[in-house]
Amino acid sequence: MMRRTAVWWTATGLALGMGVGGAGWAQAQAQAPAATSNGRVAIVDIQRILARSVAGAAAREQLEKDKAAMQRQLDGQKTELEKMRDELEKKGQLLSADARREKQDAMERKVRDVRRLVDDLQAQLQKKEDALLQKVLQDVAGLIQRLGKDRGFAVVLERQRAGVLYNSNDSDITDEVLKAYDDQTKKATK
Repeated sequence: MMRRTAVWWTATGLALGMGVGGAGWAQAQAQAPAATSNGRVAIVDIQRILARSVAGAAAREQLEKDKAAMQRQLDGQKTELEKMRDELEKKGQLLSADARREKQDAMERKVRDVRRLVDDLQAQLQKKEDALLQKVLQDVAGLIQRLGKDRGFAVVLERQRAGVLYNSNDSDITDEVLKAYDDQTKKATK
């Protein structure tokens, strides 16, 4: 009984919303500027913007520097681990059972520490990458909105996420967004 009542209220709400809201929507569409009612659709390739823009290249360069520093840290730990392993192999036969077990335990702890370090460094790198890319995407989103509005597009879709199978060259505004973004980046750095 409770379920039927909820369904009835939902259906009634939808019907009222379509009746009253539908008229309101039609009225709003009639009053909308011609630029948004023409049905034009634009396509933007965000991946291309990230790959070719000045800010995208700077973000990738910063990530590569961070990655190299993390790799040096990891290499130091791996070298230390290899030394421990070599020492155990060379001197293991000469050590007492307790001393050998102690060295093996120390090496196992070191292996766990290195694995944990790898996981931590990967998480840090992913977080930095997300933050840098989010800033670039945030900046680009404003430009896309402005260009879409100025050029009179009703909708601007992202090429990969929208699953675009075909679009004409005149509907692709990626190069315009890329140029505007690079210009904005250059102005901000001056």
